[in-house]
Amino acid sequence: MTPGVVAVRPDASLVEAAQLMRVQDIGDVLVADGQEVVGVLTDRDITVRAVAEGLDPLTVSAQSVCTPDPVLLAPDDPVAAAVALMRTHAVRRLPVVEDGLPVGMVTLGDLAEVQDPDSTLAEISRAVPDGRGPV
Repeated sequence: MTPGVVAVRPDASLVEAAQLMRVQDIGDVLVADGQEVVGVLTDRDITVRAVAEGLDPLTVSAQSVCTPDPVLLAPDDPVAAAVALMRTHAVRRLPVVEDGLPVGMVTLGDLAEVQDPDSTLAEISRAVPDGRGPV
């Protein structure tokens, strides 16, 4: 699990979310209504579900293009459970929630590092950005 999470309000604009992703050097944020996780928003969601459709990222909300009702993990769930959930639901990220509060994120890259540390995906996941900014 990658500890810590970054979240935006459901009514945050896609520009706000994208700027937060840039500052934090991440490709996803949780969409949270108070303490409830209502979705996961990725840089790809912004690109494919909004920009490619000609929508205005200044006026479109994070909730309107995020993946709603994300599959959640608990911090003590085994790695095998995360793998099974990702396969079953065809997702690459699982928010980790403890007592209703998000505490981290498990990504496909995290699982690669644990299960096959010599794999290309694990190496990419460990790589430090090259200084050109997030990709």
